[in-house]
Amino acid sequence: MLRHIVFFKLNDPTSEVLQETKRVLMNMKGKIPELLDIEVGIDVVRSERSYDVALTTTFESLEAMNAYQIHPLHLEVSQYIGTVRQSAVAVDYHI
Repeated sequence: MLRHIVFFKLNDPTSEVLQETKRVLMNMKGKIPELLDIEVGIDVVRSERSYDVALTTTFESLEAMNAYQIHPLHLEVSQYIGTVRQSAVAVDYHI
């Protein structure tokens, strides 16, 4: 099993943009076969070192995650994220 975690810092982290970003990310749930689990959280602390949105996803393997990366729905989501994201960091590890 593989866990993929991404933190996003948004250009304009208003409530509306945060909620829309969460909605867009969660829209992948149940629609990409390789995506076993997804969780999206919005930061509540809002400190200087905080990122705005956390995405946690689970896959059976690295190969499954690679297939998810090129799935048409994920590509659409990535395109949206590119319009609202200032920066992102990720960690991928075996569980």
